[in-house]
Amino acid sequence: MSSHSPHGQSPLRTVQVLGGGNAGSSAHVRSLAAGLVARGVRVTVCAPSEAERLHDFTGAGAEHVHVPRSSDPGSVAALRAACTDADVVHAHGLHASFRAVLALGGRSTPLVVTWHSRARAEGARAHLLRLLERRVARAAAVVLGTTSDLVDRARRTGAKDARLAGVALPGPGAAAEPEDEEQPHSKVRAELGAIGRPLLMAVGSLDRHRGYDLLLDATHAWCRLDPVPLVVIAGEGPLRPALQHRIEAEELPVRLLGRRDDVGALLAAADLALLPGGEEARSVLAQEALHARVPLVAAQTGGIRELVGEAAVLVPPGDAPAFAEAVVRLLDDRQRYERLRDLGTRQAATWPTEDETVAQVLSVYDELTQPLPMI
Repeated sequence: MSSHSPHGQSPLRTVQVLGGGNAGSSAHVRSLAAGLVARGVRVTVCAPSEAERLHDFTGAGAEHVHVPRSSDPGSVAALRAACTDADVVHAHGLHASFRAVLALGGRSTPLVVTWHSRARAEGARAHLLRLLERRVARAAAVVLGTTSDLVDRARRTGAKDARLAGVALPGPGAAAEPEDEEQPHSKVRAELGAIGRPLLMAVGSLDRHRGYDLLLDATHAWCRLDPVPLVVIAGEGPLRPALQHRIEAEELPVRLLGRRDDVGALLAAADLALLPGGEEARSVLAQEALHARVPLVAAQTGGIRELVGEAAVLVPPGDAPAFAEAVVRLLDDRQRYERLRDLGTRQAATWPTEDETVAQVLSVYDELTQPLPMI
């Protein structure tokens, strides 16, 4: 089998650097690694061991090197060693990118950076993040942004080359659910306690920026409906005790499911997908919902409008009454509900495939590694 080699010599070797905190970027790297390996590229993934357990980079044909999330000297030294002899280093997310900049200090190895979402912080930490962004943007040979806003931000921050990057939704979740799957759907709904009532679903880590407090606020309005919808949230995180306390104290029809590995089946059984907050530029939930023909109600944050177009109901961020009202109206309007399902299918068809995503990234690598023409 012939290996992809822009040099006409040994196969191209790339090191993918992950912080391990974002499920979307980790899944993207798993997909990217599989596609690159299939094209004869040698791939090393530097990520915490937990990310390897969850995403199985070695199963995609890549070599995995454990590198902790911290930027301490030991972590940077491990990354520096892993990047020896790499043709291209590709880092995902701000903190992983900063570690890569430190690890490559003084080397001529080209660095590609993908910004999947905008890092958020307040006070002194916000100033530190701006400094990190500037350092990373200026050090990178190419910055790939998953939305136009992120590309513009990279340019303002000092990137010499910033481009819009396709990021496909990897794996079987990208396939639309067959229409005759009513039996499994009924089973899932029965297990959740949602027979004869609407099932509304949110997915994501239980963190402050996800907007779950707003979601619980909105749930009060749905308690007046007949039948009362059941809200389920799949995910785990530091807010779980506080959210559970509110659910019990306010007697809300909400279930925290914890971390689940059957999100695709849960979502396919739901009536609506809910995205009450979050700064994820290409929300995995939004993509999976549209692929599964499940209408989406989302707060208009990050790059959600660019991602879903007219195929979802978008409401102002931080507005619980508007979010609650949007859900009530959609549940009450079957014609609009069915129209959104069809629009979702059409919108999903415009997104890049995994193959197109890998091809774009590989063309960037080729640009950066082709030898200069002889004069």
